[in-house]
Amino acid sequence: MERLFQILAVILAGVAAYLYWVGNNDWFFLSAVAGSVSFFLSIRFQVKDRLKIREAERLAAEDVQD
Repeated sequence: MERLFQILAVILAGVAAYLYWVGNNDWFFLSAVAGSVSFFLSIRFQVKDRLKIREAERLAAEDVQD
């Protein structure tokens, strides 16, 4: 899922650059915001997965100590 958001962010950044170049500022702003949201959603999914792994490692370490 994170890869999908990364690809979407890159595509929307390209679209935003093109729209800025042709002078369509309204759609430029919309695509730039959508690209930023996609980028940060990809970061969120990465962090969420890492937190799950750390929690599992912590629980496994607690089970070993008991």
